[in-house]
Amino acid sequence: MIKQNELKSTRNKLTPGQTMKETETREFKKSTSELKEAIISIVAILNKHQKGELYFGVNPNGTIIGQFVTEKTIRDISKSISDHIEPKIFPKINEVTLEGKSCILVGFAGNNVPYYAQGRAYMRVGDEDRQLSAKELERLILQKNQDKLKWDKEICIKAKLTDLNLKRLRWFLKESGREYRSLENSLDKLGLLHDGKLLNAAVILFGKKPQRFFPNAKLRCAVFGETTAVTIDMQEYTGNLFTLIEKAEKYILENIHIGMRLEGLYRVDVPEIDKEAFREAIINAFCHRDYYEYDSVNIAIFKDRLEIRSPGSLYGGLTIEQIKTETISRRRNEVIADIFHQVHFVEKWGRGIGLILSKEPTADFKEVAGIFITVFKRKATPQDTVEKTVEKTVEKILELIKSNPKITSKEMISQTGLTRRGIEWNLQQLKFKGIIKRIGPDKGGHWEVK
Repeated sequence: MIKQNELKSTRNKLTPGQTMKETETREFKKSTSELKEAIISIVAILNKHQKGELYFGVNPNGTIIGQFVTEKTIRDISKSISDHIEPKIFPKINEVTLEGKSCILVGFAGNNVPYYAQGRAYMRVGDEDRQLSAKELERLILQKNQDKLKWDKEICIKAKLTDLNLKRLRWFLKESGREYRSLENSLDKLGLLHDGKLLNAAVILFGKKPQRFFPNAKLRCAVFGETTAVTIDMQEYTGNLFTLIEKAEKYILENIHIGMRLEGLYRVDVPEIDKEAFREAIINAFCHRDYYEYDSVNIAIFKDRLEIRSPGSLYGGLTIEQIKTETISRRRNEVIADIFHQVHFVEKWGRGIGLILSKEPTADFKEVAGIFITVFKRKATPQDTVEKTVEKTVEKILELIKSNPKITSKEMISQTGLTRRGIEWNLQQLKFKGIIKRIGPDKGGHWEVK
């Protein structure tokens, strides 16, 4: 039942020149004949924003057409919402006057997501209502319980104090300005124990072999050609997070170009991608990844870019645009983030993305299939330029031969701009690699492309 004061007409009028528009939190229905669709819209808005409003008597384009309203009309709406939306909500339903015409305004709110309409869950996307897939519904439920389901705060049931690397813990305490008294005392002060039992965070951060308990406590690194179809090198590492961060940084430095500059009398190595920037991306990958996902953090090095891939989409409803323009951080793994902060691995104010962009302005961020990816463009080196020039020259020579197998060296010189020596050297290399073959004598013969 709705309260009697909710049946009273209110005189909410539009100001001159104001137009009504559908949004992610506002829906229009022409009349109560669309009550079934209205219930779906209410559920979709609740699942996205937890509050919204719906008007009966307004066209989707915002034109006010009015709605016949009686107490029974309002009671029917209330009953239908009560019967077909789960969990229950208690909307405010009022008759309102818009442009001199009677309409019905339904105001609703609720935090008990997910909500269902006739047993199905929907999500608001723009001004449309989209039915959720089983996977999307599962993700919505996990988001609802995210504070209860913090992976790093869970107890690692099988782990014991003897499974921890005391040397690594002592290193951390020294770096963070803390004093070591005993293993149990130190872990307790760091918030890594619960009722004397190790948390997942303790094992993944300071474990001797955390992969014994977590198969995804690993790092995969690879160097590819233009695409992943050509693999030049591939390595897999296991260990605690501090070890994996060190391995990731070392692998990148070993597989990208390193230049140099002079500072006084000393030579200083200068990686083609700023070291501070990609180190920040590595730390973020391990700090904010979804440890419920089986996949590992992956480093992929291509000819033109470096990708650092972390399982799990952005946390807490953040978008790519927000992390690039706002100093905002939502932490999926609060315990891990706090430990990293104590040794200045991460900032509490969400300045990591800003640091990356300040060092590498062309860096990009994207989400693909639930994986967050940081992309750094690689810089061309003189050697890269030479290789590309050679490739283009070879392609040009092959095109000329294919179009005219009887083409002469003189004609190649004319059409490529190369010297005679340059043409001869390229032809010799192509013959040596078995790409072309000369059939017949120099005069009167022809080329064959294998």
